[in-house]
Amino acid sequence: MRVDGASTSDKGPEHVAVLLGRLRLAWLLDHFPPRAVWAVYVAVNGFITIALLALLAVVTGSPFVFPSLGPTAYLLFIAPLAENSSPRNTILGHSIGLVCGYAAYSLTGAANLPFGVHPGVYWPRILAAALSLSATGALMVLLRADHPPAGATTLIVSLGIISKPKALVIIEVAVFLLVAQALVINRLAGLPYPLWRYREKPVPR
Repeated sequence: MRVDGASTSDKGPEHVAVLLGRLRLAWLLDHFPPRAVWAVYVAVNGFITIALLALLAVVTGSPFVFPSLGPTAYLLFIAPLAENSSPRNTILGHSIGLVCGYAAYSLTGAANLPFGVHPGVYWPRILAAALSLSATGALMVLLRADHPPAGATTLIVSLGIISKPKALVIIEVAVFLLVAQALVINRLAGLPYPLWRYREKPVPR
């Protein structure tokens, strides 16, 4: 049986068992339900990765933590061997979202009014959101860089929640750091998590 590319056994995903064995915590699988242990594994990894970035954000005063980073972290640990969890898709997906979001934010006039100032419907911002999301989806398809959380990233930018160019660069740096953490943790767990992308397997004839 496989779960999103990871082999599973009666004790849950094999990589969880491997990591617990290396940490001398394999006994947990003998005393608790496998799915509960897996849930804790995902929770702990998510906490560590986001906490480190949050600490960096506090120290630097920069937005190293933003909403769409959450679903990205979840993907990297719940389905690490899925194509959209690869470093390539994660990094390119958010890059596309940032570029499309900022382009829509600037071109539609949404940048003329700070976020939260207008008390009602502000059509330039609505148009920016629609354009950014549609462009992000289209480019991810064209470039084969599917990464769903990037849809949230582009809206964060096009709606003006985070829109300064310097902040957008920091957001992409945060994505790189998150991927680096996922690489270390997933490799430690014995998974063949790629440095960039998964190689396409030849189709048997």
